[in-house]
Amino acid sequence: MSYTKDIVCLANSRKPPSGRCIAGREHRAGGYGDWVRPVSERPTREVSEEERRYEDGTDPKVLDIISITMKQPVPHDHQQENHELDAGYYWVKTGQASWEELQPAVDSPQGPLWVNGFSTRHGLNDQVPEGQLGGISRSLYLVRPENLVLVVRIEDNGMYPSRRRLRAEFSLNGVSYRFGVTDPPIERQYLALADGSYPTPRALLCVSLGEGFNGYVYKLAAAVITPERAGGT
Repeated sequence: MSYTKDIVCLANSRKPPSGRCIAGREHRAGGYGDWVRPVSERPTREVSEEERRYEDGTDPKVLDIISITMKQPVPHDHQQENHELDAGYYWVKTGQASWEELQPAVDSPQGPLWVNGFSTRHGLNDQVPEGQLGGISRSLYLVRPENLVLVVRIEDNGMYPSRRRLRAEFSLNGVSYRFGVTDPPIERQYLALADGSYPTPRALLCVSLGEGFNGYVYKLAAAVITPERAGGT
């Protein structure tokens, strides 16, 4: 039997092959509940444009409050937040969270962001071997990073043509990180600028632990949320 989840959208992130990863926290009268990630029934679980759109054809935005009809919980390995969406229903926007209203949703992890010590060619502490995922039962956090800098530069991974990429450099609990940013509006905003480093104080990051690829799972900055983006001060 279908059921409804009301969430504050905290990520509308690029997800291969051609969809998005949507995630947020349950929105309740008394505050925030569990993390929820609506996923499709396809093996790759990405959400297509048609599956996520509102009835007027627009796309959900970060901080929208959304009512989504689900079919069933589908926890998968470390992504225990997954729920299979019911594609027979439009998503419904019921409101929008302000910067001030967002603050109680911030998580306070006491240790590392998952497992540290493994890095990609251009990242830092941004991947985890699949064999070290045991005991990890969540894949999403909304964090208040320290010393956040958004960095635009050309990256060459040795296999594919060089491309300009956006990464989030920050610290949390005394540990430094450098994650790829998969937040399309933020990517468009910063890739339009010159290569360089852009300090971004006061921002919040939605960080996500993705699915496995070539023996690793990757840590991503799925959303960069600033007071300006939230319409706050």
